[in-house]
Amino acid sequence: MSTNPALTAQVLVEALPYIQRFAGKSVVVKLGGAAIDAELDRALAQDVLLLRSVGVRCVLVHGGGPQVDAMMKKLGKEPEFRDGLRVTDAETLDIVRTVLVGKVNRDLVATINREAGDEPVAVGVAGEDGGLLVTTQRDPALGFVGDVALVRAGRLHGLLDQGLAPVVSTIGADASGQPYNINADEAAMAIAVAMQAEKIVYLTAAPGLLEDPRDETSLIQRLTVSELRERITHESVSKGMIPKLRACADAVEGGVGSAHIIDGRVPHALLIEILTDAGIGTMIRMEGE
Repeated sequence: MSTNPALTAQVLVEALPYIQRFAGKSVVVKLGGAAIDAELDRALAQDVLLLRSVGVRCVLVHGGGPQVDAMMKKLGKEPEFRDGLRVTDAETLDIVRTVLVGKVNRDLVATINREAGDEPVAVGVAGEDGGLLVTTQRDPALGFVGDVALVRAGRLHGLLDQGLAPVVSTIGADASGQPYNINADEAAMAIAVAMQAEKIVYLTAAPGLLEDPRDETSLIQRLTVSELRERITHESVSKGMIPKLRACADAVEGGVGSAHIIDGRVPHALLIEILTDAGIGTMIRMEGE
């Protein structure tokens, strides 16, 4: 395929001020399980590596709900949810840990390292490793579902300082070492706040926040935190989107520069959102910014 040198130059010039602005800054990227796909993961790996090469400190946090559901059904266990959270008994916790830590995380790490070539840089980290995500039980009725009480952000900064790219699976543990399943949207938010990240980006299987959920062209491109909180209870917002919207609002109020919900089905969506004028999703910032 031939390329247009002038167009290539234009793209690079457009990216330059963003590269200068975000060099040395941290960006937390949350990949939803519904957006995980072999070819798209390869494009995401390339995005993470390119951002790393220009000095952006990327931490990838992943979910894996659909993959966990598939494994549970394969084992004859029916998934159960309450208010969007997976009811997690001991058997379900074992399945979640196996899928998130042993499968999804390893596959993402392998994909990034294949793209990195002779210098593998991705390293898999479970939230329970080294007490990275210290959790408390949310509600006994939900079983082993945890809230993040503490993020040891210095451990992620330490990996980044070594030139590594952390890939975090969202299984935490309490002070006794008991593992807990953590909602990945909330875990990514807690990590971004603890790291005082410049951005948190949610890669989803939707274009962003839509005015009309049945019309993918009705994208809302920019919102303030207060506008976002007003919309959370709106009937047009799907239940699956609510945890992401709350996490975006909490992240920005917690000191993260901006939060973004973008379409992870678009190849190189992360680069488009961070390094171009147009962007492709919904951005949330504080009032007056």
